[in-house]
Amino acid sequence: MTGSTAPGGPPDFLEFAAARGRQLYKTAYLLTGGDAHLAEDLVQEALSRMFVRWRRVSRLENPAGYAQTVLVNTFISLRRRRSSSERVTGEFPELAVTDGDPALRVTLLDALRRMSRQDRAVLVLRFWEDRSVEETAAALQLTSTAVRSRSHRALGRMRAQLGGSVTEFADRPEHRSR
Repeated sequence: MTGSTAPGGPPDFLEFAAARGRQLYKTAYLLTGGDAHLAEDLVQEALSRMFVRWRRVSRLENPAGYAQTVLVNTFISLRRRRSSSERVTGEFPELAVTDGDPALRVTLLDALRRMSRQDRAVLVLRFWEDRSVEETAAALQLTSTAVRSRSHRALGRMRAQLGGSVTEFADRPEHRSR
């Protein structure tokens, strides 16, 4: 994809993005009040929206003007979305993460890394994401029976890998039932 789409016609998308990217960034930088990272994100989002429609956009009389409009609209919609969910703060609370034992987590992650991709996917969906057998089957395009048997075998392999280390962690007072 190099050169023009037609002689004398509009440049292809990569050339357009290279030629207009700097100007779009300057506009985005100003829109965001000098937030360079957000400006880069806005330019990427605007260019991705243009890329999807490039066949139509490339035929416009002023694709650069259209790009500016897409950039501004992206900024406005981002501000609208952010205003309902994010709050700017200068302070971050210092809260310790108390959701489990880090050593156990590292041990389990290491054991998962040694599993096959399919076994890892089944175990993560079923037990970390707490999905049902049917949801896991749909996500992995397997039958429910295949998910059940793969889960059973994968858990067995994981127990064999971990050996006594699972028992070691389970016997700790913080892991016992209350």
